[in-house]
Amino acid sequence: MAAVTGEPIGRRVARWRVRRRLTQQMLADRLGRSKSWVDKVERGVRGLDRYSVIQEIAEVLRVDPSVLLGAPAPPSVGPPAGVDAVRAALASYDAGRTALSPGELRRQVTHAWLTYQHAHYAQTVRLLPGLLDAARGLAGAAPELLVPAYRVASAVLVKLGEADLGWLAADRAMAGAGGDPLLAAPAAASVGEALRALGRDRLALAVTVTAVPTTTSTGTPHGPLLLQAALAAAGCGERRHADDLLDRAAELAARRGDDPLCPGFGPVAVELARVVAAIGSGDAGAAVQRHERVLRREAWRRLPAEFRAAYLLDAARAYLAVGDLRAAGRAVVEADGVAPAEVRLRPVARTVIAEIARGRPAPAGVARLATLVGLTR
Repeated sequence: MAAVTGEPIGRRVARWRVRRRLTQQMLADRLGRSKSWVDKVERGVRGLDRYSVIQEIAEVLRVDPSVLLGAPAPPSVGPPAGVDAVRAALASYDAGRTALSPGELRRQVTHAWLTYQHAHYAQTVRLLPGLLDAARGLAGAAPELLVPAYRVASAVLVKLGEADLGWLAADRAMAGAGGDPLLAAPAAASVGEALRALGRDRLALAVTVTAVPTTTSTGTPHGPLLLQAALAAAGCGERRHADDLLDRAAELAARRGDDPLCPGFGPVAVELARVVAAIGSGDAGAAVQRHERVLRREAWRRLPAEFRAAYLLDAARAYLAVGDLRAAGRAVVEADGVAPAEVRLRPVARTVIAEIARGRPAPAGVARLATLVGLTR
């Protein structure tokens, strides 16, 4: 596959590798290739003729495949304005200043989480600088609010392709949790999610598994942590370990049921995680079969919009892996109907749309989305 503009694609790979502070060996390790292979690609001795390989490299380098192909997205496409302000807020180490009471800060934290769960990412980003400053200012009086404030920052930054910043926010949440297990478990889940987004599944597995207690009770928020650990294990190729962790999560979910205080965890969320784990383990056929069963469950519709749309993008990846472009297209279009920002702002969504759009003719609705996210001119 030739690059759109004159510069060889290998040079772009080399430039972005250096920007991400990776050696050729580090890039090779993350791709499961040899250092010699990376060197030949960067020197143009070996061509990149498969889009799937370009996509894989782009994921490791945390750029859109179109950037490596020499066709960067137009200025209107990409993260919403305000990410730099969040970066500045995360770079602040002072105690913060706020006139808010703990009760008002609690309401603002809750509002930020609800805004995120409804997939209003641009609005969430605008809320974060003031929220983080206020949470730091009340860290002494209401330390339990510092962790969810940093966690919502981490969640939205990971969504927008800013996984490095997401990891920083999650790390701040972990530090703010101190030794409180009720705060440390969700903070560790955020760390695991950010590390997985960075392609560091092995490290994510170590962090999350270490944070999971030997026994879990219905009164502790370890469900999402177990799911993150399972997905990290699947990403490492440890399918049996992933299944064991998912079984533990299923037992906990069965005891708790669908908890409105933890909308991202419950019996149906565990079943969806099994689908994503199967994708991560390379068993797309099993993922598709399980996916088509789980969507028949009524509880699926009660999950937050952000959760459902993100999952549908994962389902689209499974359909792509088994060669069913039409079903992949339906999943992406449905995700756009559930939460447009999930599809139109996330770099991973643009990658999926680009691969589906390569089919001729493109499935219904996908061509429109390709235009909306800047993949066509």
